[in-house]
Formats: sequence, structure tokens, C-alpha cells
Amino acid sequence: MANYKTFSQKPADVSRRWILIDAKDASLGRLSTEIAKYLIGKYKPTYTPHVDGGDYVVVINAAEVPVTGNKEEDKIYYRHSGFPGGIKDAQLKEVREKFPERIIEAAVKGMLPKNKLAPERMARLKIFTGNEHAHAAQKPEKVEVK
Repeated sequence: MANYKTFSQKPADVSRRWILIDAKDASLGRLSTEIAKYLIGKYKPTYTPHVDGGDYVVVINAAEVPVTGNKEEDKIYYRHSGFPGGIKDAQLKEVREKFPERIIEAAVKGMLPKNKLAPERMARLKIFTGNEHAHAAQKPEKVEVK
């Protein structure tokens, strides 16, 4: 009988790639699921749930991410100051004008598992409003989102 052992990746064995994704290619939901997949590293054969084995993800053209339906007016982002009566809200179109990177950031954060690894994964997400990014030296691989 063969002696099969379950593979468990160690934090020292993690190898990270740099991924480049253009946000104007796909809708917000499809884009954020792809980004979350790369941040978690779930597509890798060495995936281990308790080890953060994901990649760095660079997103460009965040201001041009398309949404379907009436989400420009209907989708509302909430934030709270922590003080009584300190809740504030903003429509998607208002957030897109001021801080377009927050749209993708909020969508991806919602798709990551809610555990200790989430902040480290979010730190590896680099979002840029325009077509230029500051990580050309890392030579990110361009990935198409369908």
C-alpha cells in the first residue's frame, strides 16, 4: 500500500508573482473575484488555507471600472466615524469621482475570507486610478479578465 501524505505549504516556501489587471476590461464583480483569487493564491497547486500564499496584484484604470444596471445611483457605500450619529453614505458615482480605488478595494475586501490573513492580503493589492503604475520594475504579468 502506498504511503500518501497530505502536502502542507510552509510560509518559507511561498513564491509570489506580480499580476497586472486592467479594470476597464470586466465588470466590478468579475474583476474583484479574479483579484481575490490571485490574492488568496487559490489557483496554485500548493494552496494551503492557513498559509498566505497569494500574489501581488496591480490594478490599473480603476476609475473606468464598469458596473451593470443602475448601480451608479443605487449602490451606496457607508462609513462610520465611531461617534453617535457619525454614519455617512455616498453613491457609487460620488465615490468614483473622489476615490475610484475605494470601489475595487471594497469589492475585493468583501470577497476575501474574514480571518487573520485578510489585512496582509489587502496590503498586496495595489490600485491605480489611471493607466500608469509605480510597479514596472517588478515586471507584472498581464492577466485578462473575461
